[in-house]
Amino acid sequence: MKKHILTIGIIIAAILWFVMFSPWTAPHVNFWIMMTFSGIILTSYTTWARPGWWKDVKFDLTNIGLGVALAAVMWGVFWLGDFFSSLLFDFARPQVDSIYGMKAGENPWILTILLLLIIGPAEEIFWRGYIQKSLSEKWNPNIGFIVTTLIYSLVHLPKFNFMLIMAAAVAGFVWGLAYRFYPEKFGAILISHAIWDCAVFVWFPIM
Repeated sequence: MKKHILTIGIIIAAILWFVMFSPWTAPHVNFWIMMTFSGIILTSYTTWARPGWWKDVKFDLTNIGLGVALAAVMWGVFWLGDFFSSLLFDFARPQVDSIYGMKAGENPWILTILLLLIIGPAEEIFWRGYIQKSLSEKWNPNIGFIVTTLIYSLVHLPKFNFMLIMAAAVAGFVWGLAYRFYPEKFGAILISHAIWDCAVFVWFPIM
């Protein structure tokens, strides 16, 4: 059982993402409730599978500053990506709009709280703090980074949205690369994910 813990965690994440995004299940669940539930489940699983993961998280001024800066840079990268993809591909804008459609009718204050305190941090705790760290120890840091980024992108496939998959690939690459070379700055990476989520979905949506 113990040697399969990592695989089981990935399967659980894939199932949760399938329920959130697939056209067969997504219409029957509230995306934000499901995402929050998934974050709690994956954080709990990480805590069980890798006790003490929080020791790698430091919220000093350096990590906070780096986290905010990385989130701002990523927002700029995604703004440019959206601009050029809209020029190149007819399907880009409608697909981006469909992603933003998931927040229609939701309270922005509640979304901010969920993204900042649960959803954003939980994704980093699981994907980088558990999956990438474990795979890096199992093989080596480069393979751990590449495989985690690939899995993180693939779990978004059930949405059948090219722009979402590319967004996941780019974001997973940036956070994974940061964790590959600066694991001691895990706090900054976690902060950047939480702030970027809030910025791109609520505060400064790219629309």
